Amino acid sequence: MARRPVTHALDPLTRRWWRAVGRPVDLSTPDFAFLAAPHNGRLEVGDAWLHRYEKRGEVDPPSPNAGLFDDMSVLDGPDFRAADLHPMVRDFYEHTGSWRMEVWSQWNPLFAPGGMAVAALFGRRVEQLALPTEPLSVSRGMSSEVRVVTGDSGHREGAAWLRRLRLDGSAVYSGFYRWAVLPGQPQPHVAVAFPLELGNVHVFLTPRAEADGALTLTSRSRRFGEDGAYVSVLFGEEWHSAQPPLRESFRVYVDDEGVLRTDHELRVGRFRALRLHYRLERH
Repeated sequence: MARRPVTHALDPLTRRWWRAVGRPVDLSTPDFAFLAAPHNGRLEVGDAWLHRYEKRGEVDPPSPNAGLFDDMSVLDGPDFRAADLHPMVRDFYEHTGSWRMEVWSQWNPLFAPGGMAVAALFGRRVEQLALPTEPLSVSRGMSSEVRVVTGDSGHREGAAWLRRLRLDGSAVYSGFYRWAVLPGQPQPHVAVAFPLELGNVHVFLTPRAEADGALTLTSRSRRFGEDGAYVSVLFGEEWHSAQPPLRESFRVYVDDEGVLRTDHELRVGRFRALRLHYRLERH
């Protein structure tokens, strides 16, 4: 049996940290059910969580027409209407597999060393949330594969979005996308879970349609139960969840030349840590 890298010892220590700073959550109750999401088992990395669905026949084959959402109107609510989106923006989310992405990245110099350390110690090793730290690493763009997850009910539960760097084939992330309603909030949110060993990172984004048909997605809240980022870890049968000081914003829009683009910004607290820009082109 292959020996585990020494850095694997960091994983249980990290989970203990999040348990210490978080709170117990019962995912079977209405107050915390929104946090229920896939996770990897012990010693599992990357998209191992998806393989379990595949073994049960609960994942559709890859399709170039598969989207993160089958219909963006599932997000319709008091503050959002999918009908207000530009047709190209809506097409990207409903037929994501048909779009090719070129990517540019820029780190805040103050956060770049930390980003490189996280990528080296965690991201690349666990094949999850391995955000690019060198601009040339994304010079050939990212591959994109969407797999619809149906679950044992036969109805769509969400979609797995698997992304790799075309330069070397290394995994960037495997995310589970769905819509979710947060406690006491009638407006549906975009929910993205990134499964990890005995836990996950979960981001809830508030959708808005702008006057020009652009889509903005934001997660900026500092209050538990609202939009934002959550880290959940499993100890035995008990889950614990905490909110890291991460804030995200996306703007998906069509530029003056009819090209679909996305601006993505990641902040740590009040400080901008990383900017990503995507140029999207339909195959």
